[in-house]
Amino acid sequence: MSDAKLEMRVDGMTCQACVRTVERKLLSQQGVKQAQVNLGAARALVEYDDALTTPDALLAAVEKIGYHALPV
Repeated sequence: MSDAKLEMRVDGMTCQACVRTVERKLLSQQGVKQAQVNLGAARALVEYDDALTTPDALLAAVEKIGYHALPV
């Protein structure tokens, strides 16, 4: 079990409700410890356990709810 961090660009967010939606989705993923989403910067910083999830899985989770996510 080890901590890892992923910074991603999240395109398509237009308001604070979008930010909350993305944060909730990330926090619901197994192994995610913290998720901070910044609307103005169009970025999300995720702290997770790399034994339980992967960057690809986190990016896919954001894509699944309708936003475009790319690693930074």
